[in-house]
Amino acid sequence: MTDQPTLVLGGTGKTGRRVVTRLTRRDLPVRVGSRTAGVPFHWQRPDTWPAALDGVGAVYISYFPDIAAPGAADTVGEFARVAVTSGARRLVLLSGRGEEGARQCEQAVRDSGGEVTVVRCAWFNQNFHEDFLLDSVLAGEVALPAGEVGEPFVDADDIAEVAAAALTEDGHAGELYELTGPRLLTFADAVGEIAAATGRSIQYIRVSVEDYAAGATEHGVQADVVAALSHVFGEVLDGRNAHLCDGVQRALGRPPRDFTDYARDTAASGVWSPR
Repeated sequence: MTDQPTLVLGGTGKTGRRVVTRLTRRDLPVRVGSRTAGVPFHWQRPDTWPAALDGVGAVYISYFPDIAAPGAADTVGEFARVAVTSGARRLVLLSGRGEEGARQCEQAVRDSGGEVTVVRCAWFNQNFHEDFLLDSVLAGEVALPAGEVGEPFVDADDIAEVAAAALTEDGHAGELYELTGPRLLTFADAVGEIAAATGRSIQYIRVSVEDYAAGATEHGVQADVVAALSHVFGEVLDGRNAHLCDGVQRALGRPPRDFTDYARDTAASGVWSPR
């Protein structure tokens, strides 16, 4: 298995690039799956799939723009079938918690006949500094349509470590690892922890889903991303995910990283310091 390259879809993204880093540190062959890669991969162009899969033994599947998007299960399921037919035996799917569309994708990948591991994740810590929330944190005002519901924020490094283990080690096939952090925080709590770590005044403001979507669109966020985020904030953050799971412990034999540690280390990097 390790003599064949692992295809990492979304290999330049938040979790994908971390998976790539972990595999290359172990001197394992990796192929980055992205539109701009030397061998390009595009989810909506199945003609790009065979070349990206050529000779591949395992695949990390991260779907863009969102695994719960309409039609995602059909596309991801067809890709998984093509991957297994091409010789990729091991498939690791990045999935989301509490979304019916995501569960349909999970089943579609299982139906491919490959050795499948599902990595079902909570909201990423890194959304606060690597994504659309960075500018808000820097501005000192984070406006989101999330109320008092707790979310077990999970660290992208934990996700990547679980995925890398499932891609390269025996004993993970058939497993569903639901990954969360070690405790529940509201979004206001999370912003408060970032404020404490940076020593700055950062305010959390709750807004409506409609106002949030309008603001995101005004700031140039892609329409499909706005739709996915509106779905998450408008439907998924209703308390259905306000519980902890032991996926990190089961997969890695250690507890998950705490949000306080994430906030401290990220603040020390200077990324949240206004320029």
